[in-house]
Amino acid sequence: MLKELQTRITDRFKQECIAAEIAHAELTIEITPKALVSVCQALRDEFGFEQLIDLCGVDYLTYGEGEWETESASGEGFSRGVQPVTSGRFSYSDVSEMPVEHEQPRYAVVYHLLSLEHNQRLRLRVRCADDDFPAVVSLVDVWASANWFEREAFDLYGIVFEGHPDLRRILTDYGFIGHPFRKDFPQIGQVEMRYDPEQKRVLYEPVSVEPRVLVPKVIREAQQEIKEAPSDEVVIVPGGREDA
Repeated sequence: MLKELQTRITDRFKQECIAAEIAHAELTIEITPKALVSVCQALRDEFGFEQLIDLCGVDYLTYGEGEWETESASGEGFSRGVQPVTSGRFSYSDVSEMPVEHEQPRYAVVYHLLSLEHNQRLRLRVRCADDDFPAVVSLVDVWASANWFEREAFDLYGIVFEGHPDLRRILTDYGFIGHPFRKDFPQIGQVEMRYDPEQKRVLYEPVSVEPRVLVPKVIREAQQEIKEAPSDEVVIVPGGREDA
């Protein structure tokens, strides 16, 4: 069924569709940003995807890079935690310091569509052309449920949805600086807040948490050696050979 849907969609959107693949029992198509509204209208009216059940932003900064992914001891040792390759666990003060570059745009928006009539789901992705000002067209006029989803992606990723009727933050506090789901956002945050009983109001102060470097243990495949004891008991020695 997914293969048939993939063929129908690629035949219908030959110019607009950049990629279409089936993975993990799910069909994902990627389209050009300029064709977003027209493609979504056709998916709703011609293919029966009457519901937008979710929308989320994606930050592909350092995508595919992971300083901790290893099954053997690292030759770099502890330094890979102190001087990380990516910002997955540690944050850089400036995006320009990031050493990893990708050909694809950094930000994207992913839409999850549902067809109750045909009992089908579709994952739609569109990439933002400008990394400095990520923006796509709003789909509120196509699916009303996109309203709060787009506000959430704007709040957490800083993606602007052009034409949105009320694009403002929805989760973070008033006056919040930055977008917390971006990969270069400091994990300890920018500021911290506390209630002052004397002034009887909430105060914002510079964050007092000191960043820590946590180097996880390298988990290798269990290596056990069976050793026969003098009493004919079998002793399992984990991790290697034990001298008698």
